[in-house]
Amino acid sequence: MLAMVAAALIPLLGLVGGGVDMARLYLTKARLQQACDAGALAGRKQMGSGAWNADSNKANTVALELFDANFGTNPYGTNTTTRSFSESAGKVTGTTSVIVPMTVMKVFKKGDQTISVTCDAEMRIPNSDVMFVLDTTGSMGWVNPGDTDTKINGLKKAVKCFYEALMKVDTTADCGSAPSGANSSGVQLRFGFVPYSVNVNVGKLLHNDWIANSWTYQSRTFTGSAGTWGNWTSLGTGIRWGSCPTNTATTEYRNQTQGSFWGYPYCTGGEYRTLSGGTVQYTYQPVSLDVSGLKAGGYSWNGSVDLPVGANGANEAQTWDGCIEERQTVRANSYDPIPSNAYDLDIDQVPNTSDPATQWGPMLPGAVWERRNDGGSRNYSAVITSSEKTDERLSNMSEYFCPTAAKRLQTWSTAASFEAYVNSLTPSGNTYHDIGLIWGARLISPTGLFASDNALTPNGGTIERHIIFMTDGDTQTDHDNYTAYGVPWWDRRTTAASASPTNTQLTNQVNMRFLAMCKAIKNKNITLWVISFGDDVSADAQTNLETCASSGRFYSAANSADLINQFKAIASEISQLRLTK
Repeated sequence: MLAMVAAALIPLLGLVGGGVDMARLYLTKARLQQACDAGALAGRKQMGSGAWNADSNKANTVALELFDANFGTNPYGTNTTTRSFSESAGKVTGTTSVIVPMTVMKVFKKGDQTISVTCDAEMRIPNSDVMFVLDTTGSMGWVNPGDTDTKINGLKKAVKCFYEALMKVDTTADCGSAPSGANSSGVQLRFGFVPYSVNVNVGKLLHNDWIANSWTYQSRTFTGSAGTWGNWTSLGTGIRWGSCPTNTATTEYRNQTQGSFWGYPYCTGGEYRTLSGGTVQYTYQPVSLDVSGLKAGGYSWNGSVDLPVGANGANEAQTWDGCIEERQTVRANSYDPIPSNAYDLDIDQVPNTSDPATQWGPMLPGAVWERRNDGGSRNYSAVITSSEKTDERLSNMSEYFCPTAAKRLQTWSTAASFEAYVNSLTPSGNTYHDIGLIWGARLISPTGLFASDNALTPNGGTIERHIIFMTDGDTQTDHDNYTAYGVPWWDRRTTAASASPTNTQLTNQVNMRFLAMCKAIKNKNITLWVISFGDDVSADAQTNLETCASSGRFYSAANSADLINQFKAIASEISQLRLTK
């Protein structure tokens, strides 16, 4: 009887033992796969936008450490664990194995079992729009302590390294390591730029309907009588040493030739005529001028417009660089919330051709005069005089700054075109943070001026949106600067009309508008990255910049090397938003 029971136990033992060992095999494989996945993901994350072997193979070390932490030491009685990780084209692959000795099944001469698994991880960047809003003010031409090159050159290199890290395309910049891997052919990556200083150069990106047909400038009208011009008289064919004379209110010149001999200027040829009779008189005051001649249809623009601001009211061509004056604003002590009639702070409002308050105007410094008395003091009232006031014409003064033209979002599929644009950035002027951020928001918004291009990819895909705002210092204003709100001492669009504004008042206005725009951008689900560059940023400005940034998206860079690393870190963060296995 006992023999029969013993015989019956043998198959039962096989069933139970097989179940135990099969469970161990299953649990071991699951744990091995989990550990492999964790190691691959950790290694790829550590690698970021750099190289797999950077920092003494740090990424590989992290991958192995995460594997070991997750798998443990000889779990379920296993032994002889092997694991290795490698990288190719940005993809990290892991291969692991472990031996599982049999327990009960040894009785049935079942040998040890080897379990092997593989895993991989790569960064799949989502469809992304990145708008660079970059401080190109005069101080960017300075050198940070400890650096050997200007801040603007450090910025150029940092932006190129960002492009290199995100696009996986090599540039001429020394970014520490070559880009690794490649992006999926189905991913859309677009970059745009808004360089800013006192102003932004965005006008020629706009539709003709969005610019007003007439605009009011601190200008002049001819209020004298015309008089009679005499006949043209030859100036002779001989050499006249010195520069050729220029037109005045009573004398005009033509067909002169300016030359130089051993550095000495001379003039030859030409004719002149003089005005007799009449009265030369100008009234310097705000004047509405017809600027519709700039419009060439659709999104095309002419480079200049003839305006009656020349000598004796003659038409004179005024060149337009592309910088704009802002649309209707309000004077307020707070812009949180943004007032409904502050159209200048409305990101998405498309101008209405029947409502000029919603449209922008072209900045034309040649049509603008300051008004000062003979002692040089500013005069708010109209001035009637026979003087041409050449020295008070904005185009002859150092009060107008128009930065490099902004760029709408585009793919920039080659590094050469991207680098050529970045290299064109030039520092000049004071620091008006608000106008840069306002237009960065307008150019990236999915629901505003360019909604048809920005809402979705051509294939209907969703888009992640990022603004990278970089500045090297505090707001710097000047009531004589020709700004997006006119010349503040005379136009007074953001301050009380009854009193001349101080620079402190103007600075406070810029800061309040800046912070209001930061909040509006974040409310549109656009990630706002903010970088403070250099050691010339006050504590108050630093606080404003930190407040402006999206949560956890503020960075500080003491020098150019730090700036490059911060831009590369942001590129890695954008990539890691979609880290997949």
